Amino acid sequence: MSGLKKTIIRAGLETLYFSGAHLFLQPFVSGVGVILTLHHVRPGRPGQFQPNRLLEVSPAFFSKVIRRLRRSGIDLVSLDEVYRRLVEQDFRRRFVCLTFDDGYRDVMQWAYPVLRKHEVPFAMYVPSGFPDRIGELWWLALEKVIAQNGRIGLTMDGEDCHFDCVTVEEKRDVYEHIYWWLRRRETEEELRDAVRDLCARYGVDMAKICDDLCMTWDELAVLARDPLCTIGAHTVNHVILRKVSEKEARTELAMGRSVIEAALGVRPDHLAYPVGDPTSAGPREYRLAQEAGYKTATTTNPGVLFASDRDRLMALPRISINGEYQQMRYLSVLLSGAATALWNRFRRDEAA
Repeated sequence: MSGLKKTIIRAGLETLYFSGAHLFLQPFVSGVGVILTLHHVRPGRPGQFQPNRLLEVSPAFFSKVIRRLRRSGIDLVSLDEVYRRLVEQDFRRRFVCLTFDDGYRDVMQWAYPVLRKHEVPFAMYVPSGFPDRIGELWWLALEKVIAQNGRIGLTMDGEDCHFDCVTVEEKRDVYEHIYWWLRRRETEEELRDAVRDLCARYGVDMAKICDDLCMTWDELAVLARDPLCTIGAHTVNHVILRKVSEKEARTELAMGRSVIEAALGVRPDHLAYPVGDPTSAGPREYRLAQEAGYKTATTTNPGVLFASDRDRLMALPRISINGEYQQMRYLSVLLSGAATALWNRFRRDEAA
């Protein structure tokens, strides 16, 4: 995320909070509930070049969030309960559901004890390839390549390109440029081949990244035995589903679920689309998820839940707890629904 975009978002959150506009808008835009998205919960890392810092929050901030939610009077519920309330239109009380994407080990180390202490239900969306140790966390591999080198080169659109990345600012610019070039690739294989080539050139071991960061099946089994935890599906290989054929997308949706069931003895009823924005999942993916028999499927499209989301259970919005904005006042604004209402220009997606 560019520095300018972060500044604009922060200014918007500050304005909504200190003007009190979020409280004025809340009765009109708060909806019936919220699904929150998190990835990492861990202590801050050293170093200024951290382009993926938006995906992590500190244990101290996470604890504050949980305590705040517990004191708020909002129901903290599981994905099954979200599904029930939407289907039965039971909205006597507003609710929040916590979800974690990707199955990172730090969630078990830092977040799980807090969740267990406060008896908070949560969901863990697991790409089965990560505990199988075949996962390619390409966005983190790209970060590592740039972090470890002062100049890198790769072939982009048929041309050999070279980038100086000595200073922190240069590294941020290069990451942003290459990351979004990768995201624009037509196919998932093209994206991954480019990152594999970078890793081979600059000695970055993608398998080690997965092994270091992601839970094993044994670790996931501990969570799966806890009634507080819902294990959800997140495909096999964390692919951007819109970049693969319909046949491959069907396989990813079915196989990820089947592997989890075989490994943990629980069959996931809930899905999160990898990446999850409109460039990653759309009407075709919503249809495929429904045909696969999932109860719900979540996107990363920003928004709170409304009663009408009963008609788009395969395209539920979420609100990200972003590591760049670890302030409790920002959480208040996000939970009010005001920030996402403005972001969406007070429009809601069509039913999917």
